[in-house]
Amino acid sequence: MPGKSPKKSTNVAKKPVAKPGEPVLLSGGNPQIAKGYGDGPVQAFIAAMPGWKQDVGKRLDAIIERVVPGVHKAVKWNTPLYGIEGEGWFLSFHCFAKYVKVAFFRGLSLVPIPPVESKSQDTRYFHIHEDDELDETQFADWLKQARRLPGERM
Repeated sequence: MPGKSPKKSTNVAKKPVAKPGEPVLLSGGNPQIAKGYGDGPVQAFIAAMPGWKQDVGKRLDAIIERVVPGVHKAVKWNTPLYGIEGEGWFLSFHCFAKYVKVAFFRGLSLVPIPPVESKSQDTRYFHIHEDDELDETQFADWLKQARRLPGERM
């Protein structure tokens, strides 16, 4: 009708809101943690992982520390990163709705190659779902191989 202004859409994207003192959980339940270097930000990320994913994060972190003594840690882009200081990053993990995605940045060079492809040429993933049994022996072997490869600079 002439003279009436068009209706404005009320479909405005809402930002996730957390309770005071709690980190915001982004899509898939991935914690929003401030960028930082060292164990503290990584532990804050793991502590904020929802439900069963927190146990997966604790287990991954413990295995990485055991297999790669002195591992360098950071959180960037709401993702914990693991690497060798001065040599770059070899691994990260990230929460999704139904799984935790573990990324090996030089995964194409690992034997056997982790099962999930990436759009990135060298990166390979494996996913851990709630009822999956993590093959610690295989994961530790991948870690030993990955820590010797050139790291990703980020």
